[in-house]
Amino acid sequence: MAVVRLDKLRKVYPNGHVAVADASFEVGDGELLVLVGPSGCGKTTLLRMIAGLEAISAGTLAIDGRVVNELAPRDRDIAMVFQNYALYPHMTVAENLGFALKLRGRPREEIAGRVREAARLLELESRLDARPAALSGGQRQRVALGRALVRDPKVFLLDEPLSNLDARLRLAMRVEIARLHRRLGATMVYVTHDQVEAMTLGQRIVVMDAGVVQQIDTPMALYRRPANLFVACFLGSPAMNLLRGTLHVGDGLRLAGAQGPVPLGLPPQAAALAPWHGRELVLGVRPEDLQPAGEGRPGRLQAQLELIEPVGNEIFLNLRYGAQTLVSRVPPRPLPAPGAPLALDFAPERLHFFDAATGVRIA
Repeated sequence: MAVVRLDKLRKVYPNGHVAVADASFEVGDGELLVLVGPSGCGKTTLLRMIAGLEAISAGTLAIDGRVVNELAPRDRDIAMVFQNYALYPHMTVAENLGFALKLRGRPREEIAGRVREAARLLELESRLDARPAALSGGQRQRVALGRALVRDPKVFLLDEPLSNLDARLRLAMRVEIARLHRRLGATMVYVTHDQVEAMTLGQRIVVMDAGVVQQIDTPMALYRRPANLFVACFLGSPAMNLLRGTLHVGDGLRLAGAQGPVPLGLPPQAAALAPWHGRELVLGVRPEDLQPAGEGRPGRLQAQLELIEPVGNEIFLNLRYGAQTLVSRVPPRPLPAPGAPLALDFAPERLHFFDAATGVRIA
């Protein structure tokens, strides 16, 4: 396996569009790193630059200590798994798995051995003689993974490999990929627009927007300490609740918004927030941290319950707070009927604060 190092990697198209702006990070040896962001954010372009399928406009890309900016894809020792399976329909599973090795002139015995090993790892041994049309979507995706696996590359690149599968198969294949990564200890770069996929698969995540890397960290570090409003809202389902207002600092903090003052108590960031007295900021509260106040307690804000969404092990409460909506995530419990007022509370230490002008995290 190998380390992949990006130093101010940039992609600018002839029309002037900047698809990737100065991306700098390192993929560790044996790490599974996920590139995530909305459509058009540059994540697939960045992956294709690593693969050699897109020319690099500026910056340096190194794989295993060797600068590969000008190398052809076949000389970079990478294997790529695409969104569409790209299997040869007239070939059997075994022939699809071994085709790249055959093109490279590998001995027949070596090809057969590698194909058998890949089929064993991916539980395809009973399907080696079948053609793609006879396979399920999950099996086809495993063949596509196996075709990359038999090459034993330095780096695996996966471009939204599960997006064509239904929800059940996506979950099953996420487990398969995570299990495969643990077995191989392979260096993998994985692209997805699905933040749940990113959070469950990635050892680290690179969050991108408009071609710019927004934050790089472990999944839970990103969730608990988002660097800006984009990361805060992109990661998490339902998304973080946001309240905009003017901060007042006294015995405790208070946010003055369109619906009146919201007491914030004394969060750990209180000292760092003192200079923000009288200035506008954005308060963030995760749905699981916004809870109905206990019986007889006034809560920190008053909302109206609009819709209850039970999803089995938890319930989403859709609330109206003035002109905006809020969401609370609660365990199964007796609840008032839609339309009823509901007092809400939160723990000061679970709050997030952002600059209203720049979106950057405060403190």
